[in-house]
Amino acid sequence: MNIFGPTPAAAYTISNPDQVQNAFRRWRTRILLSTIIGYATFYLVRKNLGIAMPLMEKELGITKSGLGLFLTLHGVVYGFSKFINGVLGDRCNARIFMTVGLLTSAAMNVGFGLSSAVATLGFFWIFNGWFQGMGFPPCARLLTHWFPPRQLATKMSFWNTSHSIGAGVAVVLCGYLAKTNWRLCFLVPALIASGCALFLWLVLPDTPSSVGLPEVAGTEAAAKSKGSTFNRFIMQNVFGNPYIWLLGAANFFVYTIRYTVLDWGPTLLIEAKGLELTYAAWIVAAFEFCGLLGMLFSGWITDRYFGARGARTCVVFMAFACVALLLFWKIPHQSSFVSTTLLGLAGFFIYGPQCLVGIIAANLATKRAAASAVGLTGLFGYASTVLSGWGMGALVQHAGWDAAFKTLVGIGLAGTLLFAAAWKSKAHGYEE
Repeated sequence: MNIFGPTPAAAYTISNPDQVQNAFRRWRTRILLSTIIGYATFYLVRKNLGIAMPLMEKELGITKSGLGLFLTLHGVVYGFSKFINGVLGDRCNARIFMTVGLLTSAAMNVGFGLSSAVATLGFFWIFNGWFQGMGFPPCARLLTHWFPPRQLATKMSFWNTSHSIGAGVAVVLCGYLAKTNWRLCFLVPALIASGCALFLWLVLPDTPSSVGLPEVAGTEAAAKSKGSTFNRFIMQNVFGNPYIWLLGAANFFVYTIRYTVLDWGPTLLIEAKGLELTYAAWIVAAFEFCGLLGMLFSGWITDRYFGARGARTCVVFMAFACVALLLFWKIPHQSSFVSTTLLGLAGFFIYGPQCLVGIIAANLATKRAAASAVGLTGLFGYASTVLSGWGMGALVQHAGWDAAFKTLVGIGLAGTLLFAAAWKSKAHGYEE
């Protein structure tokens, strides 16, 4: 693990105020853009299976329950990996950690794309889930070390567009690649991810001190507060914070909705709406694009109107996501335009909470344990694949899509209530 050790402080420290300000401006722009590109690329080698599933079902004879089991095992392993690697990521070099994670995910995609046996496919996809868990922790480490807590909702919501960019590009790219051969949905993204890993290695730093800059204003207290050891700090500020547990539970329901649409959306639109695969891919991409806008708006409204208290924004967004899904389900004889609009609205509102849960947890745990806190809420989020993957596959196979949508609306209401229970959570965990 020594190769992942954090970069030591530079031998020099920039002290001139103008030079410090200019250096921070350059590094922050560089970090924000490069981590958006990097994390979006993680999605290219994670969210490619949903497009390939209808073709794999026909060619390899795998049932919906079997494909759903792939999604579930991948998601559960990814959730545990995100949590464990989150704890490690708080103490690791962000550049090395993220680069290694992306390279190994690319390798797992190559193995998956060249396989046909169910056991071999499952092996590669499960291990892909583990290495995918090395993507977010270094991003959380970088963002919480380089941006002050009062700006984090706005900046991190902009960063969170990487989710929608990556997933949207994945479904559209793979929608066209699958017309030639479903295996290209894994081999081509793996090639792109390998190139991006090299890019991250060349451009990412670690903490401000590693490049000779001072700590970010407003975060110094994290190093001294509530415990002298890292383990004690996590127990008090992550596991001992009831609001982080509430956010984690709510995240389970957020991700159930998000991944049901993302993973099963192409199959739903083909079977229930009679659409062609490429067109279905574009509609799911619209869900992601509207989610991108929802992330940006949710971060802005949180900092502008709720004093960085993101749980309050989540209550509103989650409630409207339920309404959009209900209308998508209940309005009869929908045109493609109406279906796309309603699914887009669902994406806009569900991606607000998806974005904000990590931001709230990171701010509450402070920069010292941000990746650990986000890993814990992520563990709940990706545990949802038990329901959104295998559960939805089995439910649709035996009871149809109406039963699935009834379940999703109930899930959305449960998430809304949990966010309401976290209404009084603080804006951050730093000492005032």
